[in-house]
Amino acid sequence: MSTPSPIRIAAVLSAEHRGRLMSHAHEVNFPEGARIFEEGGRAEAFWIVRSGTVTLEVPLPSGGHRGAVAVESLGPGELVGWSWLFPPYTWQLSAEAMTPVRAYEFDGQAVRLLMDADPAFGSAIGHWVGRILAVRLQQTRTRLLDLYAPRPTPTR
Repeated sequence: MSTPSPIRIAAVLSAEHRGRLMSHAHEVNFPEGARIFEEGGRAEAFWIVRSGTVTLEVPLPSGGHRGAVAVESLGPGELVGWSWLFPPYTWQLSAEAMTPVRAYEFDGQAVRLLMDADPAFGSAIGHWVGRILAVRLQQTRTRLLDLYAPRPTPTR
């Protein structure tokens, strides 16, 4: 499994921008095994993990394999969900609580309105999410190559 993303909110956003974002948070809990969101569903919220582990998954097409491939595990301080930021606001992955999870939840539309009203705040949030996307894309690519890349044939 890949290592957790190094892009945590405390390391990326200024205290001012963190405070502004966190003033719109409310606490939620997910029991172990809870499906937080499913690929293709409407992306209306996002979360920052307080405690526990969330696994991001890529659903597999029906064929030889069924189910989903875990591509990343997220822990405290990490963002869960980025699809709330980009139209058409549809989840691109699925997420499951692998342990009991405590998180801060944010309304995606409300945060987008804040971003539009304050360009510096909007830029900071956009750059934070962009950095996370870059890391997650690479981790997903690596995980899928691990699973599906052709293996060399052993020579004798």
